[in-house]
Amino acid sequence: MSGASLSTPSSPSDVALMKDVETALESVAQVRQAVGQVIYGQHDVVDQVLITLFSGGHGLLVGVPGLAKTKLVDTLGVVLGLKRQRIQFTPDLMPADITGSEVMDETTEGRRSFRFIKGPIFTQLLMADEINRASPRTQSALLQAMQEYHVTLAGQRHDIARPFHVLATQNPIEQEGTYPLPEAQLDRFLMQIDIDYPDRDAEKRVLIETTGAHQPEPQPVLDAEGLLAIQSLIRRMPVGEMIVDLILDLVRKARPHAGGDSNISRVLAWGPGPRAAQALMLACRARALLDGRLAPSRHDVLALARPVLRHRMALHFSARAQGQTIDSLIARLCDGLE
Repeated sequence: MSGASLSTPSSPSDVALMKDVETALESVAQVRQAVGQVIYGQHDVVDQVLITLFSGGHGLLVGVPGLAKTKLVDTLGVVLGLKRQRIQFTPDLMPADITGSEVMDETTEGRRSFRFIKGPIFTQLLMADEINRASPRTQSALLQAMQEYHVTLAGQRHDIARPFHVLATQNPIEQEGTYPLPEAQLDRFLMQIDIDYPDRDAEKRVLIETTGAHQPEPQPVLDAEGLLAIQSLIRRMPVGEMIVDLILDLVRKARPHAGGDSNISRVLAWGPGPRAAQALMLACRARALLDGRLAPSRHDVLALARPVLRHRMALHFSARAQGQTIDSLIARLCDGLE
């Protein structure tokens, strides 16, 4: 089953699944329309961020300043009905500024006790702006929460309620005074979404719409429960064995010394682990849902290969010196699977 349409259910479970899919499709269409009234152009970027959130993952937005990354995250928070916080990462940011801290309270009787004050990470949609400007110690404070959905302070565990998503931004040009994200933290992001300049028509609309007296405001469409329902639905969507094998072939061939194309293998310093295959599987299901299909197709795998794999691979210095790029390498991998 490489790409199923919404027709001919064969069992009661299929009927229930299709009803849930039809309900979700209405919500997805409304979300897209609401976002499109505020964010002009950048359709692929919006879809990739939605795929990330519907898959239950975190996203890394990479683009130069001024491409509406902050506005996109804020708009999605409103449209999806999520509580949201924004942290501006700076070199002097401390872990407690993210996770929270304990303060000592004293009663009128003189009794003292510690009380935990939650930090901004205790939200539903967290924007980590310019995440690579914070020190590794502060970056690592975010790592546990992104993967394990809780914070540990003074030996006490503080759970973060679901849904919880981190959309981090990064400037690809200005690297002075930054701390590159470690591989372990990069792997926590389901997708790296590269944002390019808008085309002329979209930029013209931005120019007209954002310099007038009235600017469009996003309107809520979903709530946290609705988003969780879509995330649960995506995990129930069927995936054909051919698609599973295609995902495995792609991920395994993207590793050094994997027995695939030697010209590809020898230029890789490191490649994607099993988490990449899990991310690609969920993302393909979400993309199928956005496209109105019950199950992912081969095209979904190839279309999402770059955003899912590009931050989970690295080239040797010699390959970079020769002008090779991760995106071109992933394109060659996909061409080999055609």
